[in-house]
Amino acid sequence: MKKKNVRRRLVLTKFEKLLYGFALFLLVLAPLATVFSQAALSKVNYDVEKIKGEISAQEKVNESLSMKISELASLDKIQEVAQSEGLSYNNSNIKYVDASE
Repeated sequence: MKKKNVRRRLVLTKFEKLLYGFALFLLVLAPLATVFSQAALSKVNYDVEKIKGEISAQEKVNESLSMKISELASLDKIQEVAQSEGLSYNNSNIKYVDASE
């Protein structure tokens, strides 16, 4: 007598199907979420570096303007502008004000 191979079909409950479906969904979603989060992080890093460059450029402009202010506020420059406008430097006309009063 021959034995027949009987295959039994695996029967899954609704909960098991839901559980396997959810696991498959997470298996697909996890790499996608990682890729998208890395892309977002890269964009933020790019924006930060761009802003740092802009800050550096603005600091150079500010430093240049500060030096120009110092140059224009020097006593020599003030006397030069005063003479070109017909004014003269008279030390006796200078009055000192005490800041504590």
